[in-house]
Amino acid sequence: MTKIDGNIIQNNLRTDVLNKASKVLDNKNSIEFSSEIHNALKEVADTQTKANQLTKDFELGKETDLTKVVMQQQVANIAFQLTLNVRNKVLSSYRDIMNMPV
Repeated sequence: MTKIDGNIIQNNLRTDVLNKASKVLDNKNSIEFSSEIHNALKEVADTQTKANQLTKDFELGKETDLTKVVMQQQVANIAFQLTLNVRNKVLSSYRDIMNMPV
């Protein structure tokens, strides 16, 4: 059984996000914004699906590592919270722009 360290997972997530952000900034002319948003939302959905599958496997006795299940649920929760916060910031910015006097 492998031990899962939360700091390692957090550092991996941070590194992954920074790498993707730098990739987007480097190729800003060749990437469509809508496709990047679609890909990001798909990754969040895939993370949640994986967490749900691991939970189901644990309940059925196929998965025995509870730590792995809980960590995957936390990763899915963090991804969802990040998505929700980004959505809220975008909506807030949109409202601010719409309320600007012309």
